[in-house]
Amino acid sequence: MGLKGDDDKRPSKLAIMDDVDDNVPRGLGTRHWVTFMLFLGMANAYIMRTNMSVAIVAMVNHTALPVHKEALDTECGNVDPNATSVAASQDGSFVWSSTLQGYILSSFFYGYVITQIPFGILSKRYGARLFLGVGMLINSVFGLLVPIAAEADYKWLIFVRFIQGLGEGPIVPCSHAMLAKWIPPNERSRMGAAVYAGAQFGTVISMPLSGLLSAYGFAGGWPSIFYVFGIIGTVWCLAFLFFVSEDPEHCPRIKEAEKKYILSSLWGAAGSSSPPIPWTKILMSMPFWAIMLAHMGQNYGYETLMTELPTFMRQVLHFSIKDNGFVSALPYLCMWLFSMFISVVADWMLSSGRFNHTQVRKIINSIGEYGPAIGLFIAAHTGCNPAATVAVLAIGVGLNGGIYSGFKVNHLDISPRFAGILMAFTNCLANLTGLLAPIVAGYIIEGKPTQAQWRIVFYIAACVYIFCATFYNIFGSGRRQEWDNPAEDEAIAKKAAAKKATKLEKKNNENTAETAQ
Repeated sequence: MGLKGDDDKRPSKLAIMDDVDDNVPRGLGTRHWVTFMLFLGMANAYIMRTNMSVAIVAMVNHTALPVHKEALDTECGNVDPNATSVAASQDGSFVWSSTLQGYILSSFFYGYVITQIPFGILSKRYGARLFLGVGMLINSVFGLLVPIAAEADYKWLIFVRFIQGLGEGPIVPCSHAMLAKWIPPNERSRMGAAVYAGAQFGTVISMPLSGLLSAYGFAGGWPSIFYVFGIIGTVWCLAFLFFVSEDPEHCPRIKEAEKKYILSSLWGAAGSSSPPIPWTKILMSMPFWAIMLAHMGQNYGYETLMTELPTFMRQVLHFSIKDNGFVSALPYLCMWLFSMFISVVADWMLSSGRFNHTQVRKIINSIGEYGPAIGLFIAAHTGCNPAATVAVLAIGVGLNGGIYSGFKVNHLDISPRFAGILMAFTNCLANLTGLLAPIVAGYIIEGKPTQAQWRIVFYIAACVYIFCATFYNIFGSGRRQEWDNPAEDEAIAKKAAAKKATKLEKKNNENTAETAQ
């Protein structure tokens, strides 16, 4: 039996008219405010995640590390003595090897992945707003403790970053759960991309500003990074908890027309009163596994670049700390802008009637994952040309913005009621994959950060992108799955009640028999 939103075939005009409400409220509404706050939350989350990548360049005493003598001049010729002396003057006080730096950078993700699935399940039962706000508050407060922990010992730094990861765990599954409650289907590409584009916005803000704070900030430079962003994050958390509601039904400020529009468009809304989660059917669903693989490939490639790009810019292209932040942020600025553009294109493709959800998700996702893979392959062979390398990475990572209107929003297509749960699972395994990226890169470039070694890092990330994107194109779907059919809720509930009654009756009969004996 086909479900509403079934797009195995090209949608008819009648189906399109059914999806589009003629009474869409004009202007900005409460759902746009919620989207904006989730966007800021995502930006805050990625600021907390990426600021260490830039800060660690200023924290480490690179000249004290045992580095291969030919690392700086094997392929790029002689290094300018003035540039070398400037780089040395920018060194920090911590003698951490590349491998140890990899563990410090990845420690955040160990905490982050642990809380994905628990918060996805809890948000389904108790609501997403409180978990998201309080979790990010923990992340922000512990961010203020990073400088103190670093001065104490690198083990304390790893612990604090681990706790930050625990606090940030709710951001993706809870944001997804709130999108499912607040955003009508025909607005999901735009609104979903707007929220998740906060990741790029946060990265674009974090990297250059972190570079400036490292060079000119208070409290010795790099510590000011964590103080500034920690305070900003705390302010956002308090604003979110006070001014954002769980869903339209519980929002005191929403207009009645907008509430009616949202609730009438969400067939089988994703409330906490939904039926039990069909775990077995989810785990046997190939469209779910297609999203999972696409998410894993995306995270490995993305985390490779996000955590290691500042180090690559310094070790190979010899950018200063101040310039490093700006140059490293450029690819993410391109990704942010492209994600906004392609999300509008995706919604246009759907509303035009020429493409169904499955086709749109696969086309846009292919741009989002094959694009950066090609960019990484090319960047691995640009040699010692900084402008060409930066340009290629900017275009490649920019095209990565397609994933938000691709697999990222696809959870809402196949199961709007369990979207938060699905995102929790895919994001958990994707980040387990992603946390390997800085560790793998650290081992490869340990003691010999040459072009040849960085080429291996880029090759691995590109191949992972290609494999996972291809898997998604073969098995992905934009159709609402049969195991998320609200029309069958009553039958499922009756069956569960009958099973429970039979079990209780059997138990009573056994007790009666034992008493008679």
